[in-house]
Amino acid sequence: MNINFIINKRIILVLGCLTGMGALSIDMSLASIPFLSLDLSAGLSLSQYTVGFFMAGVGIGQIPLGLISDRIGRMPVLFFGLVIFVISGIVTSIANSIELILFARFIQGLGASVGLSISRAMVRDISSGKQSADILSAMMMIFTFIPMLAPIIGGFLVHQIHWRMPFIAITVFGAIILFGVKKELKETGVVNKNIQIKEQFRKGIQEFIAYRISIFGMLLIVLSTIGYMSVITSSSLLIIEIYQIPVEWFGILFALTGLSVFVGSLINRRLLKRYKIIKIIGLGVILIGISSLSLLFIAKANQANFILLWGSVCLYMLGTGFLISNAMALALDPLPKIAGLAASIIGSLQNFGSSIGSIATGFIYNGSIRNVILLMGLCGLLTALIFIFGAKTANRLSINNS
Repeated sequence: MNINFIINKRIILVLGCLTGMGALSIDMSLASIPFLSLDLSAGLSLSQYTVGFFMAGVGIGQIPLGLISDRIGRMPVLFFGLVIFVISGIVTSIANSIELILFARFIQGLGASVGLSISRAMVRDISSGKQSADILSAMMMIFTFIPMLAPIIGGFLVHQIHWRMPFIAITVFGAIILFGVKKELKETGVVNKNIQIKEQFRKGIQEFIAYRISIFGMLLIVLSTIGYMSVITSSSLLIIEIYQIPVEWFGILFALTGLSVFVGSLINRRLLKRYKIIKIIGLGVILIGISSLSLLFIAKANQANFILLWGSVCLYMLGTGFLISNAMALALDPLPKIAGLAASIIGSLQNFGSSIGSIATGFIYNGSIRNVILLMGLCGLLTALIFIFGAKTANRLSINNS
């Protein structure tokens, strides 16, 4: 652990914004898709790939860049990723063909991948146990504002100016983060070039899977992520198409999910001062479990009052505010020497899980309530079962969380 690194609010703000780069780049661009399709004479389905190509870049980039950060340090990889993010953002903003935009968005995703994995690795470099959980929770509080505000800002920019403006705003955001990284952050990793990179990767994977507490934390994160992404990505269909709620209410109702995570993260930081990490995770699992049982009962009946259904979804998201940051701290705690690779493995699986949740719900969607919420209920129940069977061992193995 780098004890010479002094943590302050500005550093946490920069790290939090780094974790939100991917979400901002997706959510702010959504309003541009229909207009991009018309202006460039591209089909709507092809234009929607601007999200998929970006997510593919994020998923592919995390593990190699995380591994390289363990080898040469965090800062060079961060600078490389952010410069790539900004340059490809400029190309996206001025491109006049859908093919070039898709290529640029994929490269931008590769650049954005450093935000999620390297920021978490740096937290492990400078802290451990409860302190890591507290910093990660503060970062999540910053992160949750992005999905709430980005679609609103993106829609405003498209409506008032032009469909290219969200892409320009995303690029400007990347440049600001690049400046913030240069001004506020410094190297936290320990350079390790003693072995070949292939051998370093092989040994890193072996070390990661050797720690049951890391596998435990990873499973909690990935399963809960699959669950909430399955509903979040289908939320417009659920709210507007199935429940026939006016479209102007969608943004407010969607924002409640982010607010739930924010509240959970805020309370989590207070609880960390008094309780063990594993106990607070248990609280999050209880909330997720209650929510999941409610959703499964609704799925069985295939009907419910919207307030009950959306309240259950928000309760699930509240639980993730207690779970994800703490589970990440547990997972990374025994792996300080491979924090970059470990954080990128978890981040990649989160990204892969998000895709699975989105695709699976879209595949089974048939206009019914059941098929929108079923996967969230099942994943929440699996998360609870993983905790029940693994909590005792995790509590015994964690040495820095009390």
